[in-house]
Amino acid sequence: MVVGDFAIDVDTLVIGSGPGGYVAAIRAAQLGQKVTIVEKNTLGGVCLNVGCIPSKALISAGHRFETAQHSEDMGIKAENVTVDFSKVQEWKAGVVKKLTGGVEGLLKGNKVDIVSGEAYFVDGNTVRIMDDNSAQTYKFNNCIIATGSRPIEIPTFKYSKRVLDSTGALALKDIPKKLVVIGGGYIGTELGTAYANFGTEVVIVEAADEILAGFEKQMSSLVKRNLKKKGNVEIFTKAMAKGVEETEDGVKVTIEVKGEEQTIDADYVLVTVGRRPNTDELGLEQVGVEMTDRGVVKIDKQCRTSVSNIYAIGDIVDGPPLAHKASYEGKIAAEAIAGEPAEIDYLGIPAVVFSEPELASVGYTEAQAKEEGLEVTAAKFPFAANGRALALNATDGFLKLVTRKEDGLIIGAQIAGSSASDMIAELGLAIEAGMTAEDIAMTIHAHPTLGEITMEAAEVAMGSPIHIVK
Repeated sequence: MVVGDFAIDVDTLVIGSGPGGYVAAIRAAQLGQKVTIVEKNTLGGVCLNVGCIPSKALISAGHRFETAQHSEDMGIKAENVTVDFSKVQEWKAGVVKKLTGGVEGLLKGNKVDIVSGEAYFVDGNTVRIMDDNSAQTYKFNNCIIATGSRPIEIPTFKYSKRVLDSTGALALKDIPKKLVVIGGGYIGTELGTAYANFGTEVVIVEAADEILAGFEKQMSSLVKRNLKKKGNVEIFTKAMAKGVEETEDGVKVTIEVKGEEQTIDADYVLVTVGRRPNTDELGLEQVGVEMTDRGVVKIDKQCRTSVSNIYAIGDIVDGPPLAHKASYEGKIAAEAIAGEPAEIDYLGIPAVVFSEPELASVGYTEAQAKEEGLEVTAAKFPFAANGRALALNATDGFLKLVTRKEDGLIIGAQIAGSSASDMIAELGLAIEAGMTAEDIAMTIHAHPTLGEITMEAAEVAMGSPIHIVK
């Protein structure tokens, strides 16, 4: 130990300030704990700085540009619509700055001490926090690890100037003429769609049978169809990315489709094949925190690791790498430390893709419910039968409600359509509250709104639909 490095004592130390970490820190402080949060990069983590927020800003800008060019159906025609991409990036950066500044204000407002540096565990109650110039020892009663994840790098696609991860794709200074996307999951689909809307020729290469494989095929098929309708998107499924050769002004990507190799010339290749937990440089092994071979931390229902005073949340624990999942787990961990009987229950956690149309799912799908041996009813209502959807010229999609046959209890819902990301919240609440289809059907929904689709699907589940013929 460095002479003069007297340990600083804290009740709860939070490592990482993403949507899991900063929420955990605030909740712990609200519960009376003396909290310190440590961050090695920028407050807000991947989500606020180089993930959820900037990607949605780029998606929004791309959608505005695409809509400005193609609204002839409504009698609106614009000529010579242009994009100042440097201005788009400047606007996107402004959105990020507002939110990261807001996180700092929230932490300080809740009297959370903010420390910059990297944390390394010395023992089960001690970490060393180091930056470029110094190191400081911290003693904690409890610790919440929320260090997030990073993109997986394929050995044959090493990240470089032309081989991009999602962070690199969000930071491009110019709109590429052609972009190859390796991986048709939610990140690849979202960013591919955003650039396609700006006019980029996009090629998506997916190893699975379908893009967006985590969603029901009838949902992902809608997205696939709309991407192909753009005219500048090509999708290869059951395809393998073999390698890349960088040239002076672009890349040559080799892929294998149906046993045959082909080469695609492009400006850049974006690799989005999953994320890896950031648990390899914390010293967790030497304090006895149990992990899987992939570096995923094992936790109990209160987010407690195998070391009783150390908790883990977010992308470093099992489950999908979702910001709202991390925030939820952060609150559970903080409340568990405070002695409250909080436990994680993932049934009501939604999954959302900001595609065209948007996709959202919560609870069980029909197939999952049947695998669990549940007798269910699947009730669908189309966006095309909704007045607001017609007025928005957004009639693509449907809402499917999964209810238990014996009593109409809502146990799942899937939405493909405009504003699905917002609409899914009502159904998550319905699941959490133990509501039935009748409860939703008897709730008066404003007219004309997309929210009425939820009510209409509930009426279908009850066998008494009004606005479609049974």
